[in-house]
Order: sequence, then structure tokens, then C-alpha cells
Amino acid sequence: MERQDLNDMLYFIAVAEERSFTKAAAKLGTSQSTLSHTIKQLETRLGLRLLNRTTRSVTPTEAGERLLNAFVPRLRELEGELDDLMSARDRPAGMVRITLSDHALESVVWPKLRPLLLDYPDIKLELNIDNGFRNIVEERFDAGVRLGESLDKDMIAIRIGPDWRLVAVAAPSYFATHPIPEIPQDLVGHICINTRQSRSGGLYAWEFEKDGRELRVRVDGQITLNSSLAQVDAAVAGYGIAYVPENLVERQIAEGTLTQMLDDWCPMFTGYYLYYPSRRQNSAAFSLIISALRFKAD
Repeated sequence: MERQDLNDMLYFIAVAEERSFTKAAAKLGTSQSTLSHTIKQLETRLGLRLLNRTTRSVTPTEAGERLLNAFVPRLRELEGELDDLMSARDRPAGMVRITLSDHALESVVWPKLRPLLLDYPDIKLELNIDNGFRNIVEERFDAGVRLGESLDKDMIAIRIGPDWRLVAVAAPSYFATHPIPEIPQDLVGHICINTRQSRSGGLYAWEFEKDGRELRVRVDGQITLNSSLAQVDAAVAGYGIAYVPENLVERQIAEGTLTQMLDDWCPMFTGYYLYYPSRRQNSAAFSLIISALRFKAD
């Protein structure tokens, strides 16, 4: 069937359903004369009379009824498919890829997105754990999560978590044979759990601050890890002093399996931000994730 035939069929269906050229013309937004001419052309091309016309009514002929019964169900099915497609256009769905650290995942991102995924099963989420910086454009990530002080200027950044700090902790068993450090410089003589920085490849120099005085201390030890959660486990096991996010060790400190030190030297860090390219066209799924992650101060 050619496109013109399809258009003419829609005109025929409107007249047959309305039983009136006047009502069908109003429904289609065309004139009665145009509608009548179109139906006559269709009947001529098919070689069939489709409508019985009287001064009072318009009814389908037997051939017209057969055509309606064959065509209308398929048309309604097509319209239903189009409606589904249109509704799916704004329904959150599809893959969203985010690169982030294990601490950002554990403390901010996963607690907020876990309930969201249950409500929107059509959203697929990939969370790639990496403490280093990634080129999210080249590596086809939709977004990344990093501290606010580390973001590039050409990115849109949305705060998703509160400020937080690192704290120095070790197991009581470690302090059975080592004195508790009183100032950050004392750490040089201790066994510490190191962190290798993905971007530079060097070891992280622990950052401290007190009364406006900033210190960086390079520590040494048997173990180097780039996972905050693994560092906590190593500290609990007695492998030395760890410098880890405070919220990851609150329970262990309360239970006594870890001892905190140098509390007045541990500074606050700017909270986590979700960042993505300013040129990005956001999908419904990504927009929903932004909304769920956005930080709301108490």
C-alpha cells in the first residue's frame, strides 16, 4: 500500500466510524468536499464501493465492512505501539556509568541509589571503583565522583555529600608494643598503612592541620593499599596505623577494636561532587540519578 492509500484509508475509517462526512471532516480538520473527493478517489483506485451514502446517513458497504475489519485492528495495534514508544521516551531507562572511589560508593552513592534502582528497574547502573582520576569523556563514563577541590573547571559539578575528614586509627594490639603518637611528626617512627596515589603513582603524604598550621607527613610501613575499606581491615588486624575516612571507623572506635589518635590535627575535606561534561545531554535516567544524589543539608 502506498502512502497516499494509507492516508485515504484513514479518511475512510473516520467517515465509517462517525457515520457522517460532516463529523469526520471536523474530526480530521478538513473540509467536507476534500473528504468526499478523497473517498471517491480511494474507491476508484480499489474498484470497490466502500460507503452507502444517503441524505440522512453514511454506512459501510459489505466491502467497506470487510476492509474495516481487516484494517482497523492493525491500525489500533500500531497506535498502541506508538503510545508505548512515546511514554518510554520520558521513562527513566538505560545504562548509566559512574567512576568513583570506594569511600564515595560506601558513604554517599550506594545508600542513595539503592532504593532508586528498586523503584526504576529499567535503569542499569555501572559503578566503577577507582581512586584515581579518569577521563570520563574518553572512557565513556556518564559521570565521576570526586572531592570538590579536585574538579576540572569545564565540568558541571553537583554536591552530593557533606564535608568529612580522615582520622588516624590503629588496633589496641598495635599500641601494646608502640607508644601512641602525640603529634603528626611522631608517625615517622611508626608502622603505617600507606596509600598509593593513582594519578601521580607516589605514596600519599598524610595531611594534618591545627590552628592554621598545615603539615604533610610521609609515613612508612609493611602494607600499601588503595582501598579505604581494606585499610580499615588491616588496621583492625594490627598491621599498623591507618589514615581513613572517619565514618568508616566510627563503629570500630565505639566498640574498642580501633583507637583514634591525633584528633585535633585531623582537618575537614570538601565533600563529594558528581561531575559530568557541560555539553552532555542528560537522559531521563541520568537526571533521576542526579536528583537522588543531590546533597540536602539538614
